[in-house]
Amino acid sequence: MVTCKETRAAIIALHKNGFTGKDIAPKSTIYRIIKNFKERGSILVKKASGRPRKSSKRQDRLLKRIQLRDRSATSAELAQEWQQAGVSASARTVRRRLLEDGLVSRRAAKKPLLSKKNIRDRLIFCKKYGEWTAEDWGKVIFSDEASFRLFGASGKRLVRRRKGERYHQFCVMATVKHPETIHVWGCFSSKGVGSLTILPKNTAMNKECQDLAQKLIESMPSRIAEVLKKKGQHCKY
Repeated sequence: MVTCKETRAAIIALHKNGFTGKDIAPKSTIYRIIKNFKERGSILVKKASGRPRKSSKRQDRLLKRIQLRDRSATSAELAQEWQQAGVSASARTVRRRLLEDGLVSRRAAKKPLLSKKNIRDRLIFCKKYGEWTAEDWGKVIFSDEASFRLFGASGKRLVRRRKGERYHQFCVMATVKHPETIHVWGCFSSKGVGSLTILPKNTAMNKECQDLAQKLIESMPSRIAEVLKKKGQHCKY
């Protein structure tokens, strides 16, 4: 039996004036309301706690560790592995638990594969040219390979990451360069200072390309600082 707040208040008022539950009404609801008032000092109905969680905090921590070992594992795969640890939960529950910890499914950023030597060389380079200005970089000719392929799985890859982990080494899709043909396009001033960018083969240099090249040159000091900040690891550039 569900009672409104006014009815419960009236029952408690009669109870305070000496009336018993049987005097008020011969129903179990009366005794329940009086008992609740004696124990909690309130006429408000205690809200139900809701459906109990299927996992404990310890089991939730285990799920997080499983996910962090493999950022690209799907919810269904995680649910299966979690089940082996004694937690019978759906992929939907897995997603909710990981969201509680800030782990959101996102498309992996494509970045060059970095070996220990690559990281060391990046740091050496950035420390050497850390004091250079955009004007200094405007006097440099840049070149790079034009062809790339994905390392490992091709196409779109989803990973779970927290805010700020877009370029974490376990959250990126590695790419590898093919050293086939180097396409170098430059636009030089009368003093021979090159402002250069890498363009697809057979692309004509125009003002838009020159503006892009200039933006790249001006960003070099920021790029250097970011690589140093990330200790040679992947960054947004």
